[in-house]
Amino acid sequence: MLRVIPVMDLKAGQAVHALRGQRQTYAPVQSVLAPSAEPVALAQALVDRLGARECYVADLDAITGVGDHGSVIPALAGLGLDVWLDAGITTAADAGRVRGWGAARVIVGTETLRDPRELESIVRVLGASPGVLSLDLRDGRLLGGSPEIVRLAPEEIMAIAWGAGIRTLIVLDLARVGSGEGPRLEAARAIRRGFPQAEVLIGGGVRDQGDLAVLAEEGFDGALVATALHRGIITSLHTGPRG
Repeated sequence: MLRVIPVMDLKAGQAVHALRGQRQTYAPVQSVLAPSAEPVALAQALVDRLGARECYVADLDAITGVGDHGSVIPALAGLGLDVWLDAGITTAADAGRVRGWGAARVIVGTETLRDPRELESIVRVLGASPGVLSLDLRDGRLLGGSPEIVRLAPEEIMAIAWGAGIRTLIVLDLARVGSGEGPRLEAARAIRRGFPQAEVLIGGGVRDQGDLAVLAEEGFDGALVATALHRGIITSLHTGPRG
């Protein structure tokens, strides 16, 4: 089964509508699921109306270094959600702090990662909580917190992560987020071929059930979805068997 995981992008205490990674323009989300962009109220609607058990959360304040939503994450987890959290992790110390917020899965995004060698220490700090690598792209080009990361090919950074013990990868193209243009899959397909035992999820541009069917047929494990849920285009988190 392809897992559909709802997405919440948090900025200044609100869930916002992400569009092409242009964060300065993000405004509070308008959703058919709930009348409020307050994160806990929106998450409760995901649980009540869609039966959500997981939620991917991007703490944009933490990612951009202007604060965090550390007080919100325990409330989301308290709704019965397994929170997949990207909060701008760069070091093992960051990972330990974020783990304390109650996230079920802590995500390390290449956009903020500065030293690939830090992945091993991050995995050790997370212990039994499985780490996740987010391969952050813009129009297919790898984003990184340092030139050392940017120089790596997607397969190279995945190889380092695999060696550190990370078995789950999100391939997220920010230029497709909220665009309605469909997901970009070149990098994800290369990772799928090179690391057939990895859990690979796709983010950015998922439009409808047709896109979900394609992802399932290609053997991906999950999809991160926001806009199509909030507009009522995708109305279920359940899909058919993987192809």
